[in-house]
Amino acid sequence: MRYESFEDVPAWQDAIDFAEQCFQLFLKEALRREFTLKDQLGRAAISISNNIAEGFERETPGELVRFLYFAKGSAGESRSMLRLLARLFDDEEVQNETKILISDARSVSKQLGAWIQSLKNRPD
Repeated sequence: MRYESFEDVPAWQDAIDFAEQCFQLFLKEALRREFTLKDQLGRAAISISNNIAEGFERETPGELVRFLYFAKGSAGESRSMLRLLARLFDDEEVQNETKILISDARSVSKQLGAWIQSLKNRPD
C-alpha cells in the first residue's frame, strides 16, 4: 500500500502517540524533577516519528529505508532509557507506565522492521 503522506502511515501514528505518552510519563510526581532523562528520552522518542517523516519526504526508497533504520534505532534507544527509568524509580505507577511504553516502542520497532523489509524486497 502506498501512502499519500507520512501522517497516513500507521507506524508514524503509533510513533507520535508513543512520544506523547513519554512526555506524559514525566508528569508523574515521582519523575517531575528528572530533567536529564526526560530530555534524552524525549529527544529519542520524537526522533522516531521525525525520521519516518523525513525519510518519507525524501521520496526515494533508498533514502526512506535509511531513515527508517534511524527511526528503529531511536525506538531501541527509547526502550533502553525506559528500562533505566524502571530500575531507578521503584514507584508502581512508573513501573506500570514504563512496561506499557516499552511494549509500545517494541511494536513501533517491529512495524518499522517489516516496512524496511518490504521496501528492500520490492522490485524496482
